[in-house]
Amino acid sequence: MTTHTPSLDWLTDVTKFAVHRLPAYSDHKYYATLEEAEQQADMAWRHSLNGSWKFNYATNPASRPVEFYAPGFEYGGWSDIQVPGHIQTQGFGQMQYVNTMYPWDGHSDVRPPHIPEDHNPVGSYIKSFVLPENMASDAQPVFISFQGVESAFYVWLNGQFVGYSEDSFTPSDFELTPFLQAGENKLAVEVYQRSTGAWLEDQDFWRFSGIFRDVYLYTIPTVHVRDLHAKADLDASYTQGLLELKLTLEKPATAYATVDVKDATGHVVASLKADFTDGTASLSASLEQVQRWSAEKPSLYTLFIQIYDASGSLVEVIPQKMGFRKFELINKVMHLNGKRIVFKGVNRHEFNARTGRAISREDMLWDIRTLKQNNMNAVRTSHYPNQTLWYELCDEYGVYVIDEMNLETHGSWQKLGAVEPSWNIPANLPEWQGIVM
Repeated sequence: MTTHTPSLDWLTDVTKFAVHRLPAYSDHKYYATLEEAEQQADMAWRHSLNGSWKFNYATNPASRPVEFYAPGFEYGGWSDIQVPGHIQTQGFGQMQYVNTMYPWDGHSDVRPPHIPEDHNPVGSYIKSFVLPENMASDAQPVFISFQGVESAFYVWLNGQFVGYSEDSFTPSDFELTPFLQAGENKLAVEVYQRSTGAWLEDQDFWRFSGIFRDVYLYTIPTVHVRDLHAKADLDASYTQGLLELKLTLEKPATAYATVDVKDATGHVVASLKADFTDGTASLSASLEQVQRWSAEKPSLYTLFIQIYDASGSLVEVIPQKMGFRKFELINKVMHLNGKRIVFKGVNRHEFNARTGRAISREDMLWDIRTLKQNNMNAVRTSHYPNQTLWYELCDEYGVYVIDEMNLETHGSWQKLGAVEPSWNIPANLPEWQGIVM
């Protein structure tokens, strides 16, 4: 791994948006035994860092505590802040609502990719932790996942630089293994409200910053499926379920996978097996007379994917729920499972009146209950990817999801109602392609 010296210049460099960040992967859960997978309890290989963190707030980079990540830095007098949570909803800084303009318009005359220098709030976070015993083996790698941080952040562990990331609504993962020590570890995170990424996050919503989604440590078994792609379809008669499954290992290994497909009653309706070749395995099956998924009847099946190493020992079990359904345009009319469908939907922000976009399972269930009570069947994730749990709940309770990516730049071309093309981003500018994609 190439080492980098962190620089504030990254905040305005369109080519620096993911330093040492791991590539994206599927967000499935995994367990050591079939029994754990069937219960789908909290993952033993995951350790939450949510809760109280030590915190310092500065209105701009010049007034921040520069080397707060150093092992000997004294932070006893710092404030406490809750993670996940926004900085502005916990007594620091000022929240702001802006629709089509950028939050600094009228205050700072900057053009992309530059950002205001006089007002770029910085949140400095410190969390101490001791590795759980089941993660303390020298043979096991340890990673950290930040599920959502707005809008750019640097990470250190025990005084050593770990990585940097932008993109507020996409998880950012880093490997911590080389930086861990026995006993207590000091995690330091520096969060900037303004960055190049903020030019791409001009959604019409309340403007916040901070670590507003879950943070957790995790480890993986010796043979691990890093990426899982499952596709459930229907045949032309809409009665036969078509399953395609592709598994990709963290690193190539001699291993094989077995898959049991269970219906809602727990009966096994299909069993599959395949060896891994060059780190991947592909499996497929046809299921007769499947229960189709729809908003009115959200029938789900569960795949229990079991991974065995070269000696035949079970090393990992992945439970993955899925529904068989077919979406088509027939004569320019939307159809689901062969019948015309009408979306009766709503635009939805992740939002709680007190905690902003740092929302809980209870908040999500309240939203779904409200949708159902008002005969709505669809939701648009305006205007960014939501927490993983939201999609799982929509699968379970029957809500059609129109998903959106975290990319909105209308403030770069619409200035007080006037169109000003010279500001346009990303336009066709090649230097923006990497960060946009």
